[in-house]
Amino acid sequence: MQEPMAAISMKTGVSGGEGEAYEPQSYDEVFPALPESAGLPEANGGGTGAMRIGTSVVTQVFMVPYNERKLYSNEGFGEGNGVRICLDIMRETGAVIETSSGKDHSLTFLVTGKQNEVLEARRKILANFQMQMVGEVSIPKEHHRCILGAKAVRLKELEKNTATKINVPSIADPSDVITVTGTREGIDKAIHEIKVISDEQSKQAYERVSIPKKYHPFIAGAHNEKVSALMAETGVRVNIPPLTVQKDELTIAGEKEGVLIAKERILAIYQEMEKKCTTISLEVAKAQHRYVIGPKGNTIAEILQETGVSVEMPPSESSVGTIILRGPQEKLGHALCMVYEKANSVRSVYVNAPAWIHKYIIGRKGEEIRRITQNFPKVHVEFTEKDERIKIEGPPEEVEAAQKALEAKVDDLVSRLVFDEITVDPKFYKHIIGKSGANVNRMKEETGVTINIGEKNGNNYIRIEGDKAGVAKAKKELEDMVHKLENEKEKDLIIDQRYYKSIIGTKGEKIREVREKFNQVQIMFPSLGDKRDVVTIRGPREDVDKCSQHLMKLVKELSENSYSQDVPIYKQFHKFIIGKRGANIQKIRDETHTKIELPAEGVENDVITITGKKENVEEARKRIQKIQNELANIVTEEISIPPRYYHSIIGPRGKLINSIMEDCGGVTIKFPSSESNNDNVVIRGPKEDVEKAKQLLKEMSNERQQTCNCAEVRAKAKHHRYLIGRNGARIKKLRDSTGARIVFPTEKDEDKEIITILGTKEAVEKAKAELEATIADMDNVVEVEMKVDPKHHRHFVARRGEVLSQISEQFGDVRISFPRSGNMSDKVTLKGAKECIEGAKARILEIVDELDSMVTIECIIPQKHHRSVMGAKGRHVQNITSEFEVQIKFPDRDMQDHSNQQFNQQPQPQQSAQWQATPQWSSGANQDAWATPMPQDQWATPAPQEEWGTNTNQEQWPTDAQHHADQWSTGMQPAAWEPSNPLNGEGVLPVVDQVKANDGSQVPEPHSTMNQVDAIAPEEPAGPRPCDIIRITGKKENCEGAKEALLALVPITIEVNVPFDYHRLIIGQKGRAVREMRDKYDVNIVLSPAEKKLDIITISGSPASVEQAKEAIEEKCRQLDEEKKEKALQSFELKIEVDPNYHPKIIGKKGAVINKIRTKHNVQINFPKKGDPEEHIITIIGYENAATAARDDIMKIVNTLNEMAKEEVNIDPRVHSRLIGARGRNIHKIMEMFSVEIKFPRPTASPEEAGIVTITGSEEAVMDAKDHLLNLEEEYLQDIGDFNRSEQTTSWSFPEPSSGGGGSGGSNSGDAVSTNAGSSGGNSGASAAAPGFFVKGAPWEQQKGNQESPAVAMQAPDTASTEEFPSFGGPVSPLVTPSPWGPRR
Repeated sequence: MQEPMAAISMKTGVSGGEGEAYEPQSYDEVFPALPESAGLPEANGGGTGAMRIGTSVVTQVFMVPYNERKLYSNEGFGEGNGVRICLDIMRETGAVIETSSGKDHSLTFLVTGKQNEVLEARRKILANFQMQMVGEVSIPKEHHRCILGAKAVRLKELEKNTATKINVPSIADPSDVITVTGTREGIDKAIHEIKVISDEQSKQAYERVSIPKKYHPFIAGAHNEKVSALMAETGVRVNIPPLTVQKDELTIAGEKEGVLIAKERILAIYQEMEKKCTTISLEVAKAQHRYVIGPKGNTIAEILQETGVSVEMPPSESSVGTIILRGPQEKLGHALCMVYEKANSVRSVYVNAPAWIHKYIIGRKGEEIRRITQNFPKVHVEFTEKDERIKIEGPPEEVEAAQKALEAKVDDLVSRLVFDEITVDPKFYKHIIGKSGANVNRMKEETGVTINIGEKNGNNYIRIEGDKAGVAKAKKELEDMVHKLENEKEKDLIIDQRYYKSIIGTKGEKIREVREKFNQVQIMFPSLGDKRDVVTIRGPREDVDKCSQHLMKLVKELSENSYSQDVPIYKQFHKFIIGKRGANIQKIRDETHTKIELPAEGVENDVITITGKKENVEEARKRIQKIQNELANIVTEEISIPPRYYHSIIGPRGKLINSIMEDCGGVTIKFPSSESNNDNVVIRGPKEDVEKAKQLLKEMSNERQQTCNCAEVRAKAKHHRYLIGRNGARIKKLRDSTGARIVFPTEKDEDKEIITILGTKEAVEKAKAELEATIADMDNVVEVEMKVDPKHHRHFVARRGEVLSQISEQFGDVRISFPRSGNMSDKVTLKGAKECIEGAKARILEIVDELDSMVTIECIIPQKHHRSVMGAKGRHVQNITSEFEVQIKFPDRDMQDHSNQQFNQQPQPQQSAQWQATPQWSSGANQDAWATPMPQDQWATPAPQEEWGTNTNQEQWPTDAQHHADQWSTGMQPAAWEPSNPLNGEGVLPVVDQVKANDGSQVPEPHSTMNQVDAIAPEEPAGPRPCDIIRITGKKENCEGAKEALLALVPITIEVNVPFDYHRLIIGQKGRAVREMRDKYDVNIVLSPAEKKLDIITISGSPASVEQAKEAIEEKCRQLDEEKKEKALQSFELKIEVDPNYHPKIIGKKGAVINKIRTKHNVQINFPKKGDPEEHIITIIGYENAATAARDDIMKIVNTLNEMAKEEVNIDPRVHSRLIGARGRNIHKIMEMFSVEIKFPRPTASPEEAGIVTITGSEEAVMDAKDHLLNLEEEYLQDIGDFNRSEQTTSWSFPEPSSGGGGSGGSNSGDAVSTNAGSSGGNSGASAAAPGFFVKGAPWEQQKGNQESPAVAMQAPDTASTEEFPSFGGPVSPLVTPSPWGPRR
């Protein structure tokens, strides 16, 4: 046996010294290493030296394991999405992709093309077909640009090479975490490359050390223990390429001294292992490699940790099964044993089973497969879709037992279950399934089969699975149903859409009744957006015909009941017709069977619509009118008028009669129809209005009988306003002079030019002649010139000629032309009808006179108050300009104090804020400015926030915004705030008014003194600052009134004493209350900061507004004081002692009793919690008299309960559930029968109290209930005894599995196992068995730290230990029951 070992020593290249020192172990003698095959090429062997011609086309092969696959709707590869994705990738990248699927459902891809095409295709394939993971690595922010490279070229190249997606945070993102998405292998590669790039850029020392890849595991150590210890000791970062990256280069980054130490130690490890290491190659089936690797490589790390030998596995995509062991020669034998042990620790077998019975083997929620495998915790059972077999993996002994159990289950299912398929047209599926699956679920319950609908090979089918009898019955029923469906009939009914709502009914109640009556018929109405009138009926022929007749009958009834009539009822009487809570209207609807609709609230229409049968509608109308007649002074009068005068009384298009009805309070006048022989005109309405209308109609009738004349005159609509005159003056004058009635067209008339004249012949002719003369004059266009001072021109043309438009519209569309801009001419041209021109001319002269009488005065208000004076959106100033008809111009906010500035210069429109009611011309501006109106959005332009609190010299003044920065405030902006702590009027800047007299002199009028801020301010120039001057233009008396109104708006600040406790109530929820007060009174309200708790509220605003706000706050305080007193009265507390056992009775079911007491007395009643030291105390809170009354009500209940008898009965707890019954039905029945209350003990009661049942009620009822319960107990106990005897007799036929000797079977089984373990593990005993075959140094020997006794050393391995026998099948711990659905995906 020495020669083979010598051969191994020579082949592995061990030096002679090491060979002499090595003593072969007995295991190596028994299991000598196999000779290596000669001629294996070296990994880095040299070539022949001949020049090699390269090619641009490369091919890559890689595999996606089944457990890492992305599955698309459970399709097999080559179907559906998979093919489409591959075709898309080929089209996008230009590479050629070939695919194949292995028996283990792994995918293999062969990609051919140019290098960059192959890399891109590989990245996209893995992204689409392999489950993506996410990895993160923290890289200093300054290194990110190096990872990206120029135009992100480096990052894209890295993504191609590693087949990952790398997300680098943007510059704005403070995070330094780089996210990598892809496969585990790709993530490892990408993170390694990123770390290498980062280390190169690090300012610390950086070293690259080239060490052959095969020695990397010795440097890293098992689970990276060595390299982690080295990094912890030296404080450097060592980056070792992962196993999947075929690079020899290691990188070290960190402090220079630490890097040198780490490099020295790494080289020392490499040099030592290079001398000591030898290799052994062994062949292991590819399928067993995953057991050698272990979950996340733990097994390889375990072998390296225990033996110091590195296990080199071939790539996963390679078909080679050779595993290389590298390490010290003396350790190779032990490592070899461990590899074989791990490889052969798991056995895989297959059980043939039709794919369709897999779900029955698995069972509902995995119950069946869990029952089969519960005794084999290390067995993994995998069901593969579309595969006719089941895969079992695990320890050989358990696999064999599980295989037998599964085969027995399969045989049983195959013998019992069958399946059948029926081809059915898909259009019948919904009918077979039924609404919410009703039909198919009923069939499943009746036959006990499974019914599935699917598609196979392009054919639609229904598959039935179950026992033979059930399948046959279900198949026959389905065939009958399909045959019936094939003979169905479909019919379309034409029904007006207006009837749909009535046919369907509220929430579909009526149509549901129809469908229940014809349950085989399907009724389909058009969708909401579909305007068709077609209703489709489908079902058996006979049922469809009956259903269509029924629906058409309903439609006929609805059409008969759709007669509608409008009844005018005065709006004020609608509420009486409706009645209290709709009682009156509902009664009329019910008794007359009509639908009555009233106009909505707020609609001017007063017509009530009644719908139904004609006779019912008439009855409802009479009732409604009767209510109106009874409630109000509504009368109906008739007047006889010859029909030949109807037309003239009604007037053209009803104009005349409508005007009479409006003049008489809206009475209703109804003329008889032309068919009737009656000549009575009916007038209905309030008595006084009816009398007035009757009198007018009589007069008109008499007038028509004497003379009935009507004439029409045409005039252009634009002239009507001139003919009517201002406030109707001209037309009234014409009516008075002629006595004719002249009616102009309204907006509703189609012909807007016809003017109707009514009256006697003479009056009509005279009025017509005057109107025609006036109209003729208006049609004669003349042109007139007048003179207007150029300084007033701007007033007429400003704001796009608003004033001119008003004049033109008022005087028959006269055309008025002013000189063009730049022309200083005073001639104004008017063109139009002569009379219109005269009126327009007079109006222009009137306006000029008004403009000449205007003056401009100045009002001095400090600029910081201008914003407050203007108000929100200039509201205050707009009101003043409208009220006093003046123009108010505020100065430029940025205006500097130039001594030579002339106040009468025209400012630029965009530099000032200006309000005007009657625009005023200012000299010194060209006419271009006159025609350009000021933009409205500049009138109320507030000062920019950064300018608040600055003076004219641009020096920073202390502002209230700074002072109140810590205060909660609402209202005006800080610019409107006054300086803090104003005392006796201090804090108000000087307010000086200047009135510009006719001679140009200015008279200052001081109103207040300077404040403390002025004392430290720079010296002011003499006179008011230009930025404080507000100019008012208009009539002198109006300007004075506007000035006083402006000064009244200058804000002041006052303090109101309000207790701090009231502040939050004044603020309101989310500041709503104080915001409403601010908006209502237009003031600024500042409350005390929470930390200061001051009793002061500061109010700023105009004096009148401040005073109103102060009164409102004081009124609020008075209300709060009253509420506080009321709350104190309501807080009276009364306590009563009541036995806790009575509490549930006082509370009542769902709190009914106690809530009634609370509502009745308006009190709060609190019960203590169970276990509370004062659980017998009930607290009542409210008014004193109410609390006393509530106490009396509670005590009445308590006294009643005290009078009841209470009995405790000991009843066996085993019968409690039967006495109570499902949801307490039995015990409720007993309590109702005897009028008692019965309480059972809680499940947590002690054994002594577990049988105590309490009965409460009258003494006689309690005794009767007690006897009844005891009788039931005796009866139930007898049943339990019979059942226990039956169970003891047959218990041997239903053994229960036991995990720890719970029963006799379990105990025996446990003993047997224990005995076997003892006999095999021990080395001595009463019955010494043959010792068997032992090998020293075998891998299954237990290594126990220190030297132990031979008995312990020879002990059998602990197969339950997860450390000694780890799992190799997946990430699931072997102690957890495996999932019956196979591995997680």
